This record gives sequence, structure tokens and C-alpha cells, in this order.
Amino acid sequence: MLSLRGVHTHIGAYHILHGVDLEVPAGQLTMLLGRNGAGKTTTLRTIMGLWKASQGQVLLSNQQIAGPGCTALGTPEIAQQDVAYVPESMGIFSDLSVAENLLLAARRARSLKDLDTQRLEWLFGLFPALKKFWLYPAGKLSGGQKQMLAIARAMIEPRRLLLIDEPSKGLAPAMVRNMVEALKELKSTQTTILLVEQNFVVAKALGDRAAVMDDGRVVHAGAMADLAADEGLQQRLLGLSLGAHQ
Repeated sequence: MLSLRGVHTHIGAYHILHGVDLEVPAGQLTMLLGRNGAGKTTTLRTIMGLWKASQGQVLLSNQQIAGPGCTALGTPEIAQQDVAYVPESMGIFSDLSVAENLLLAARRARSLKDLDTQRLEWLFGLFPALKKFWLYPAGKLSGGQKQMLAIARAMIEPRRLLLIDEPSKGLAPAMVRNMVEALKELKSTQTTILLVEQNFVVAKALGDRAAVMDDGRVVHAGAMADLAADEGLQQRLLGLSLGAHQ
């Protein structure tokens, strides 16, 4: 579904990505792991065209969408390829209602009555708070509810690819469990997901594949189950072990 080949990204004078090679198989959930500052968020933003790749290629279904030597797509054009991005900041519109936030994300709907009611009810089943606070300003939601809204916006229409940046960050354990169950449900629809996460329990519960970044490069890629079973590898790559976070 998604391939990065030798991708470099500069932000001003700073060289952040140093030749990222990454494969995201269709229909699977790939975890992007690594210490703070490893380049994970920059990788997602480069895929979305928010930052420009200065070298290498980003390919979506074998079509090059970024990198020198091609007509790079802008962020709106990438989104129109059925790609959705949930940033770490969530990016919700605080002064708009929950309903209006979802409507803005549903590009095929011009009004609330145009929303796919079957899909909306599915989302309400995953995130009941969205139905309860349907007409509330999104800025008045709790942190966990805002995160659920941010993920629901990415799911309001079927997507080929979801990019999600640290969805469990700052959430209470009960909200994390709800989010994990919702993402498991989304996985069952064969949606391709690339997910940045620092919570290793979440990574173990959700990941099919894992890629570990360090210093702007992918230094390990393989099955998430293999990484979860090898505490020595976890210590070497991440400085932590999944076993210590059960």
C-alpha cells in the first residue's frame, strides 16, 4: 500500500530523516516505534506532504506521490487519495460541534443529512460519547473524547490508508482500552493503518508489523509478535521492554 524508499527530509537547516526505507502492507496495521526525536512524526508529515521529501520516493499503491523527480502531490491531493491523518495535536475545531467536525471530514457530504447513517451508527458504537455530545462544542470535550473525535473524523468515510500519531498519549487507562478496541474493529475492515505509538502494550495489542526508527532511519522491521517476544531486541532498539509495561 505504502512504500518509502531512501526518504530524506530537511526542515530548515535541520536534516531530520536520513534515508527512511519503510513498507506498509495493505490491510495490516504497522506500528512505527522509536525513542522521542527518532523521526516518527516527521515521517508521517512527509507522507502527507506537509513537509517535503528532499530525496527519495514516497509511493502510494505504486504511484509516486512525493520526492524529487516527480510532480509531488500537495496535502489536499494526497487526502483525496483516501488517505487520512490524525496528528498528535488532534487538530479538532474547538468552536465547532462534534457533528460539524465530522461533517467537515466527510468530503462527500454537504450537510448532516448527507452523512452515511449506517457508518455514523457504527462510529457511535465505537465511540458512544460522540452521540451523547453530538451538538456540544468540541472544545468542551475531555482530552480522551477529543482524541476519539479526531480518530472518528478519519473514519467517517472509508479510507485506503490511515496515519495516526500517538493516539493513546495522555489518555486514562479506560480510554486507552476503548481506543484499542475501536482500532481493532477498524482493523477488521482491512483498512491499512500506520500508527505511531509510545505505549508498548498498545503496540503489542494492535500491531501486525513493526518498524523501529532511530536517528531518522528505520533500523528494524518485522512482525510485531517477534519484537514483542524478544526483550533483548526491545532493550537494544527502544531501551525498554514490553514485559515491564504489562
